[in-house]
Amino acid sequence: MRPLLGLVLCWLLFSQQHTPSYSIATDTLSPGRSFASDERLVSSNGKFALGFFQTVTSNVLNWYLGIWFNKIPKLTPVWTANRDHPISGPASPELIIASDGNLVVSAQGAIIWSTEANITANGTTAAVLLDSGDLVLRSSSNSSRIFWESFDYPTDTMLPGVKVGRNKVTGLNRRLVSRKNSIDQGSGVFSTEMGLDGIGRISWNSSVVYWSSGEWNGKFFNSEPEMSAGSSSSNYTFVNNSQEVYFTYNMVNENIIVLSMLDVNGQRKLRVWTGQDWISISNQPKYHCDVYAVCGPFTVCTSDADPFCNCMKGFSVRSPEDWGIEDRTGGCIRNTPLNCGRGGGNKTAMTDKFYSMPGIRLPQNGTIIPSASSVNQCAQVCLSNCSCTAYSYGKDGCSIWDDELLNVATDDNGEMLYLRLAAQELQNRKRNKSGMINGTAIGASIATLAGFVFLVVIWRRRNKKWSIHKMDDDQGGVGIIAFRYVDLESATKKFSEKLGTGGFGSVFKGWLSDSVAIAVKRLDGVQQGEKQFRAEVKSIGIIQHINVVKLIGFCCEGDRRLLVYEHMPNGSLDSHLFQSHGAILDWNVRYQIALGVARGLGYLHHGCRDCIIHCDIKPQNILLDTSFVPKIADFGMAKFLGRDFSRVVTTMRGTFGYLAPEWISGTPITPKVDVYSYGMVLLEIISGKRNSPKQSCSDDRADYYPVQVAHKLLHGDILSLVDANLHGDVNMEEVERVCKVACWCIQDNEFDRPTMAEVVQFLEGTCEPEMPPVPRLLHAIAGGSHSTGL
Repeated sequence: MRPLLGLVLCWLLFSQQHTPSYSIATDTLSPGRSFASDERLVSSNGKFALGFFQTVTSNVLNWYLGIWFNKIPKLTPVWTANRDHPISGPASPELIIASDGNLVVSAQGAIIWSTEANITANGTTAAVLLDSGDLVLRSSSNSSRIFWESFDYPTDTMLPGVKVGRNKVTGLNRRLVSRKNSIDQGSGVFSTEMGLDGIGRISWNSSVVYWSSGEWNGKFFNSEPEMSAGSSSSNYTFVNNSQEVYFTYNMVNENIIVLSMLDVNGQRKLRVWTGQDWISISNQPKYHCDVYAVCGPFTVCTSDADPFCNCMKGFSVRSPEDWGIEDRTGGCIRNTPLNCGRGGGNKTAMTDKFYSMPGIRLPQNGTIIPSASSVNQCAQVCLSNCSCTAYSYGKDGCSIWDDELLNVATDDNGEMLYLRLAAQELQNRKRNKSGMINGTAIGASIATLAGFVFLVVIWRRRNKKWSIHKMDDDQGGVGIIAFRYVDLESATKKFSEKLGTGGFGSVFKGWLSDSVAIAVKRLDGVQQGEKQFRAEVKSIGIIQHINVVKLIGFCCEGDRRLLVYEHMPNGSLDSHLFQSHGAILDWNVRYQIALGVARGLGYLHHGCRDCIIHCDIKPQNILLDTSFVPKIADFGMAKFLGRDFSRVVTTMRGTFGYLAPEWISGTPITPKVDVYSYGMVLLEIISGKRNSPKQSCSDDRADYYPVQVAHKLLHGDILSLVDANLHGDVNMEEVERVCKVACWCIQDNEFDRPTMAEVVQFLEGTCEPEMPPVPRLLHAIAGGSHSTGL
């Protein structure tokens, strides 16, 4: 349990909002009855549901069998059966009790997961979802005879009643393992378990312990004296005998919705449902940077910073997309390879240099070099070893580190770490790599009682103003929120902070609370009726992908139409490509943006129930989150194309410069219009300039950039195409690949363009595109002064 629990429970009893119950459903699965993806079991008290739910990971739609809170509008899985074996693609999962009595998840005839219980009873078995959230497989004739239960195999969450500990006789180890990231339910790198000595520990990769509970003193664990604050509201049980050792807890008032979980950042958190969202009232360990390797290799962690993870000097985030979903295990990679072993005869010019980092908590597993008695000697030892990446010389003498640097953090009492970099990394010129892309910090610990009470008071006052409900969702999703206009007007301070203006209205910044920012789009001149608007909102609301902006809710009152989205702090792509006030994006970031947008469009075209044609892909409609992960936005022109149809007629037009030729001619459109627009965006990502012909010299339209790309691909002069702000610091192989993909995407004939799924494969490097021809229409626009033969 966690601190302050006892203080919050009384408040929750009076302020908790109860959502409407689901329709009555059975809590039991009997033999002979299959359980499909659109069905669920509901516990007899209505608190928990068991069923299949979906996530999208790396553009793949995955099915999981899980248990979640039935009456909470925010899907919160507390147990997942097949977390490491998701069911991908169009396969339809099924849950059934097999002939041997075990509970089985199957898809297309293959068994994906099974309880694998040793069933020796005569007769049949039944699966029952208990009021505690425990799924049990028991005898149909004797309900007290249980063969298997989910509480024995927790995933990342400890519900009241779950025993975390070990059976000393059978060896069963009930432990929590974090998720891989905020979307993927798979097992992550952090775990917490109870040792045979009765001490709880949290570790990284099951090898490095970075927090322990201390011993049980009869009332609480020594490292968690704050547990005593919740002792009046919960019952703690600690058992350590010859048979087993475990800890569990139960709530005095079962109406309080609470859980303890090991989150993706390696902290064990006590979370309480407020009626509108989850809040964390305690973290163990308290600070992010006390979690071992929380930011991955070649990073620096700063607990009181937002974000708390940053790349070291000379390094860039390996995968911005992964960081955007809180998977930082890949950490950062070098911008420039070390010169060691490549210097030839010119040793002075090619010698690596060291960058000093003061106030650092040194990484673990350093090698002490007793023979180095000075800073210079220590530096030379490191330089003589090509695998050495850093050294330190302090009160304990010389220490060096090889290969990856892990668990580095800022520390007021820290030491000096000397980081090895290629000499050119330390030349005196502006760079935008290190530190520009950082991990996203989520949440904040409630540090003191006074601070928590203040938060509670403010929340209660604000919550009186809000009247929201979940929009019904026939697709089995968790729905979106219907807001009142007056509430959104208040959240945006009467629409005072404008973020931008588009063809369908203006976007304003707002706040749902002190820490949850939103973007509210106020639609102007909308002619569609309420039923049509709600149907369209519902369709957009079920779109869930890391590269598609999330729709939180909507407002539909009279002729007022508003959409509420997650806020993107780094604005739109165009502000960084074309406007002086935006940060200059380095090549690695641009490439990840290109890949992310391709994955998002691939999901819209191929991964949704209906094919969704966005119809207005351009840099203004590509938003960037804190980690510069791209998200496709603005579905005001989107068209939903049933899988039985190949084309759709629309009289609306997109943006000049991104329009496919067939659309201009009035032909019914296909998803290939998005492919064309995406190709134009790729060219702008490369050049940092708009592609409109009017941007070219009026006397020589042959300078039209898309045509330049096609011709210079042939002649091998692609470096001249790259944004001058990058100073040639690019991956030429990737630049050439992007140029080829872009030219294929903007072909005149839609059948010559690749699908977005193929584009993703090209950019991921699994397939190599051939040399494209010059698009005839663009060649004509450019004046036709170049040869068309490519």
